[in-house]
Amino acid sequence: MLRNTLFRLSSSVQTHDNKRRLVTIVCQQSWYSTKNSGVEFKASGVQVNDKLYDRDDWTNVTPSVLAKLDRKLHLQERNPIGIIRQLIEGHFNDFRTFNDLSPVVTTRQNFDDLLIPKDHPSRTKSDNYYFNKDTVLRAHTSAHQLEGLASGANKFLISGDVYRRDEIDSSHYPVFHQIEGLAYFDGQSKGEADVVAAIQADLEKAKPIPSNIEIVDDTIIHPGNPLQGRHSEAVVTPLVAHLKHSINSMICHLFADEPNLKVRWIEAYFPFTSPSYEVEIYYQGEWLEVLGCGVVQQALLDKGDRHHAVGWAFGMGLERLAMVLFGIPDIRLFWSQDSRFIDQFTPGQIKKFQAFSKYPPCIKDISFWLPPTEWHDNNFCETVRGVAGDLVENVKLIDDFTHSKTNKRSLCYRITYRSMDRNVTNDEINEIQEKVRSTVEQDFGVELREKK
Repeated sequence: MLRNTLFRLSSSVQTHDNKRRLVTIVCQQSWYSTKNSGVEFKASGVQVNDKLYDRDDWTNVTPSVLAKLDRKLHLQERNPIGIIRQLIEGHFNDFRTFNDLSPVVTTRQNFDDLLIPKDHPSRTKSDNYYFNKDTVLRAHTSAHQLEGLASGANKFLISGDVYRRDEIDSSHYPVFHQIEGLAYFDGQSKGEADVVAAIQADLEKAKPIPSNIEIVDDTIIHPGNPLQGRHSEAVVTPLVAHLKHSINSMICHLFADEPNLKVRWIEAYFPFTSPSYEVEIYYQGEWLEVLGCGVVQQALLDKGDRHHAVGWAFGMGLERLAMVLFGIPDIRLFWSQDSRFIDQFTPGQIKKFQAFSKYPPCIKDISFWLPPTEWHDNNFCETVRGVAGDLVENVKLIDDFTHSKTNKRSLCYRITYRSMDRNVTNDEINEIQEKVRSTVEQDFGVELREKK
């Protein structure tokens, strides 16, 4: 299921043309090696392993992102991301698992199959990594839902790395990991009574929810969070009960060490489920969103040739959960190969991270006059990360000024550089900052202002 924030993104359009993007790729290749991931940028296209993807006006994948393709943190048993995946798969032990599917998918898989409208802002170039207009790095594991349905399994989990252009701070990274589950029920006679019987029989086999959990749930089915046209309340009521029991049970499993666990269900909206819900936990004094879920849209099941079935699905980001459970302060740490990080964790166990030395930051500002075109922060952040890699800790807009006489707009961004595993020198960062300045000037046609 798509991460909930996907549906809150503002509408945006990539502004720099394909020629400028080609310049960026050439510049970034000199800074990053992608040889180990089987990636090669050619004049005719982008090659990943043995597959060549043609280049067109939509092409905006970068070497720095494609270099992450072979890392697969969710399959590393000593990485917190991999540990969370293992715990969830172990809890849903009657679900078939798919955790090594290719992240290169078609736009049909990533959007159309999930009933996402053609004009939805989640499709934009400034939010995704396109090889071309027909091929994209998956933005969510939901891109494989029809593959799961085609497998014949009536319960399955899909996990993997997903890719999305985003801001730069301690909780956002262009590559993150998701896991989602889908379960459907289909009576042998294809009748409503058999479907209800199948749901109830499965629910009766489930373990009871532990007594230490407090569940806050005032959700009801109503026109604002409705039944689907082909669904009856007699079927959806037990189906939603099955969904809620499954999710509450999983949360109890993951937060087993919490003495007074509190879970809250709230109504939500997703294009591919109805009714839909978000689930939050009360943790260290605040409500934290954990996942989104709901009753699968019948049109999606129809696409998977499950015309007489009903089902539910959930989806969650593994980084968000791992940062909470393991106490990870910076999302970049998951990518660290420093033994001081890796050796702290044991497969199948949740253990709080013990911080090692935090190296001092190096802060640089960049300011410039904008050209008379649309501007999107995600594009700027992607360029900064493409040059500086994981040395970038944070990018923050600190000034937005429009000249009263010329009507020209000026922006100033503060870039915080900090390595997770070594000290960096001011001279080293100055060199990187100069590369950032020249690349931003070349790619976006801005007029650089005085250095700061």
